[in-house]
Amino acid sequence: MIDTLSAGDTIKCTINKVPNNKGSVDTITRLMRRDPDIKRGLARAQRMRRQRMHAYIRGGRMWYSREKAAQIAICEQGNTWSMRFTYDIAPDLTSVEQYLSLEKA
Repeated sequence: MIDTLSAGDTIKCTINKVPNNKGSVDTITRLMRRDPDIKRGLARAQRMRRQRMHAYIRGGRMWYSREKAAQIAICEQGNTWSMRFTYDIAPDLTSVEQYLSLEKA
């Protein structure tokens, strides 16, 4: 399926099976972050974390108490996202193709 795609095509990906190895899980979550809705949510969460950052003085210098990053892109069975295909993500898609179902949207 990946060979038939051209740059700019919108593809819809669904996780059929969660991989056992951490590298494949990380690859899938990195691909999920290319979805415009997830990307927008992560940017908003980062902006809100920056607004809620607690600054205090300790030992004569500023210290910051930061929140943990939001986990919006989660690799779970059944999760679906859509993204634009570019040729730079083709190797990533082929490496996790066995865990995903791809369809052209």
